[in-house]
Amino acid sequence: MTVSSAPGKVYLFGEHAVVYGEPAVPCAIERRATVAVESRDDDRLRVHLSDLSIDGFTVEYSGSTDETPDVNVSESLVQAGIGYIDAAIEQARDATERPDAGFDITVESDIPLGAGLGSSAAVTVAAIDAATRELGVSLSSDEIADRAYRAELAVQDGEASRADTFCSATGGAVRVEGDDCRAIESPDLPIVVGFDGGAGDTGKLVAGVRALREEYEFAGETVKSIGDIVRQGERALTEGDTEELGRLMNFNHGLLEALGVSSRSLDNMVWAARDAGALGAKLTGAGGGGCIVALDPTDETETALRFTPGCEDAFRAELDTEGVREE
Repeated sequence: MTVSSAPGKVYLFGEHAVVYGEPAVPCAIERRATVAVESRDDDRLRVHLSDLSIDGFTVEYSGSTDETPDVNVSESLVQAGIGYIDAAIEQARDATERPDAGFDITVESDIPLGAGLGSSAAVTVAAIDAATRELGVSLSSDEIADRAYRAELAVQDGEASRADTFCSATGGAVRVEGDDCRAIESPDLPIVVGFDGGAGDTGKLVAGVRALREEYEFAGETVKSIGDIVRQGERALTEGDTEELGRLMNFNHGLLEALGVSSRSLDNMVWAARDAGALGAKLTGAGGGGCIVALDPTDETETALRFTPGCEDAFRAELDTEGVREE
């Protein structure tokens, strides 16, 4: 058996705009998905999932998830649970030239599913690393990031960016602009995460922004403005200017709200964090529900979020400088 783990992430800046070639700056956090893989004698996949904000379940199937496994959960949960794993295994089979390789796979994660913390990217990255190593092939973190991006691209109907998978594979703070992905220097950041217990529909949210851009010229300008914030934020990050980072995060959230990807619960948490003295706060990820990220070196924001209606969990999230790794 081979076991790998990979971290989740928060976006300091740039979600949604990164889909249109603007830069984004995500940071890996010390919450991980762990994937254990063991080879089988046939070409079937047996996948057990737990701790993914859904009830654990096991499925066994052959081929792709186009033949939906017969399990007693909704189809959407099946796709959320195994779609990325199936795409990751296809990438591992391709990388090792073992198209008929079968696996028993167990996934555990302390990253909420679909909440904007990069759960799918972490699972995909860890699955590719574990499966290829189980077959005797070791890929570099850059190769894993590229293959994980291709897997997400397939699952997300061509709307994925390289940001999540590159950040999960390499760890730390990264800058992504189109195909240009690189690590950047970052101080230890006082990151606090608030979680409303929900999850947005990434596909619908991305499509909604695309529709706005097609209908209104100023919506396209809003996306470009997010890119400008990212460039300014990158300078503040490398200079360790957390106060400027916070101000720019506030601007970024306002523009995302204007693009229609926030929600009442996310806005409530953002304002609770700011009222508690956070340097800045914004949604992270696709939006529509899920998580916010705030900067606060004190305990005030975390405490305030715990008493905010609609917030189910709040926690401090340290920057994780290590990407995918063998466990």
